[in-house]
Amino acid sequence: MMLSIIVCHDQNRVIGYENKMPWHLPNDLKRVKTLTTGNTIVMGRKTYESLGKALPNRRNVVITRDESFKPNDADVIHSLEEINALEGHVYIFGGQNLYEQTIDMVEDMYVTVIENKYPGDAFFPEYTFEDFTVKSIEEGILDEKNLVPHHFMHLVRKEK
Repeated sequence: MMLSIIVCHDQNRVIGYENKMPWHLPNDLKRVKTLTTGNTIVMGRKTYESLGKALPNRRNVVITRDESFKPNDADVIHSLEEINALEGHVYIFGGQNLYEQTIDMVEDMYVTVIENKYPGDAFFPEYTFEDFTVKSIEEGILDEKNLVPHHFMHLVRKEK
């Protein structure tokens, strides 16, 4: 099993506001689709509810303490240990609590950085380049649909 984080955050590590993304960036959504299609995404219940439904063409797993939570379009797990039993390439998909609990477990991170600052109430945990090597960095392309300056990074955990 390969465990990765996939996240989009602003310059202050904001990832959400009132259970929504504070920006609209189709380039990031397209990258998420490209990377996660055919794989597994793991998200907290609030992230799942903010999507409104499971994302197509990939396994959607919701982690929650609520034993009665049973969506009809996603699998449910109740502990971090159960993530390790998942097969294939598994992407941690948010939100804040799940990122905080798994950032030290992942092998790499696919990070979209919004080159701006937004109001937020959900944040990605702090990370440093002492822990990760920048494998690639790519400037985001701006056009009529993608108005927010951004770049994509692939960070790989350094060997300890």
